[in-house]
Amino acid sequence: MLKILTYIVMVITSFYLLYFVIMAIGIFKKKKEKVLVDKKNNFAVIIAARNEEAVIANLIKSLKKQNYPKEHYEIYVIVNNCTDNTEEEARKAGAKVIVCTEKVKSKGEVLKFTFNKLKKEKDIDAYVIFDADNLVHRDFLSKMNDSLNMGYSVVQGFRDTKNVSDNWLSCSYAIMYYIQNLFLNKSRYNLGKSSFINGTGFVIKKELIDKNGYDPKTVTEDIEFVAMCAINGEKIAFNDEAITYDEQVNKFIPSLKQRKRWSIGTMECLRGYFTELIKAGFKNRRFECFDIIIFYLSIVVHVIGNLAPIFAILGLFINFKSLTIGYFISTLAISLCSYVIGVVLRAFLLKKYNKSIKDNIGGILFFDLFILSWAPVNFVCLFLKKCNWESIKHDRNIDIEEV
Repeated sequence: MLKILTYIVMVITSFYLLYFVIMAIGIFKKKKEKVLVDKKNNFAVIIAARNEEAVIANLIKSLKKQNYPKEHYEIYVIVNNCTDNTEEEARKAGAKVIVCTEKVKSKGEVLKFTFNKLKKEKDIDAYVIFDADNLVHRDFLSKMNDSLNMGYSVVQGFRDTKNVSDNWLSCSYAIMYYIQNLFLNKSRYNLGKSSFINGTGFVIKKELIDKNGYDPKTVTEDIEFVAMCAINGEKIAFNDEAITYDEQVNKFIPSLKQRKRWSIGTMECLRGYFTELIKAGFKNRRFECFDIIIFYLSIVVHVIGNLAPIFAILGLFINFKSLTIGYFISTLAISLCSYVIGVVLRAFLLKKYNKSIKDNIGGILFFDLFILSWAPVNFVCLFLKKCNWESIKHDRNIDIEEV
C-alpha cells in the first residue's frame, strides 16, 4: 500500500514539475518587440510605507537619480499605521506624502486607497509600485516606458536583491527570485504568454485600474492581481532591464511568518478565483487562466511531494529485512546527484547575475533547507483560511551606489 501511495505521489509531482520544465523552454528564445508609439509616459511612483524610517530615504534618493525626465514622474509615499518618523524622512527626501486615512490591514488595501485617491489626476499615465525597502536602478523608468510604448498595460520588472550576502537565508531568497525571473517570467514572456507579478517593481497603466477597478481580497495582492489580469484578458509583460533591488529577510522566524502569509494568500486566491478562472479559461480560451491555477496549486503539490520520502521511510521500517545494500547505494546516489545538480544550477544563477560565489556559498549549499522548511508551513496553510498581515522589519540602510 505504501509503495502504491509513493508511486502516486511521484507521478503527481513529476507531471507538475514537467509542466514548469516545458514552460521554461522560453529562456532559449529571443522575443523581438516593436515600439508602437514614441511617448514619455507620466508615472506616479507609489510606495506603501509602515514604519520604514530606516530605509525610505535611500529608495527615494535612487528614484531621484532616474535617467528619465523629472517632469514626467512624481513620487508618492503612502504612510499607514506608522509609529516612527517615516513621514518626516519621506518629506525630507523629496517625496509627496499621502497619509492613509482609512483603516487598512494589507498592502493591497493601501494600494486600493491610493488608486482611488489619485483617480481624478488626469496627467497620470501609469502607476509604479515599490516596497519601501527597495532600491531602484537608474534606468528603471526608462525601460518601463519602453514596455508601455510597446502596447502593454502591465509590466513586471526584474527583482534583484540588495542584501544577497547577509547570510544563507537572504541568499536563498535571492536565488528563489532569480529562478522566478528567468524560468517563470522571462520564459513566459518570450513564449508570448503572460508573466507573473511578484510583489514589487511593476507598472500598471492607470486606465486599466480605472476601467476594471482594484479591490484585492487576499493578503497576496500581487498574485491575486495576476488572476484579475487573466480573467480580463490582460497580458503581463516582463522587462528584465527594469531592475529593483529588494531587501530580503535574513532571520529564520520572520522568514517563516512571511512565507506563511504568502502560502495562506495563495490558497485564498485558489479558493476565491478557481471557478471564475475556469469559466474564463474555457469560455475565452485563455491559457493564462489555467496557468495561474497551476501556480496556485504549488502549495498543495509541495505538501504532496514531501509525502513521498515519508512513505519511503515508513516502507524501510516495515520491510527492513528485505532491503539490500544495492538499494541503499542507489537511493543515496540518486539523492546525491540531485543535490549536486541543484548546487551547480544555483551557482550558475548567482554567477549569471554577477553575484559572488564565494560570499554566497551558504545559500548555494542550503537552499534545499530553505525549500524544505516551507513544507510544514504549507501543510498548516492548507487548513488556515485567514492571516493577519504583519510587517517585516527593514533596516539594511544601503545606498543604490553600494549594490
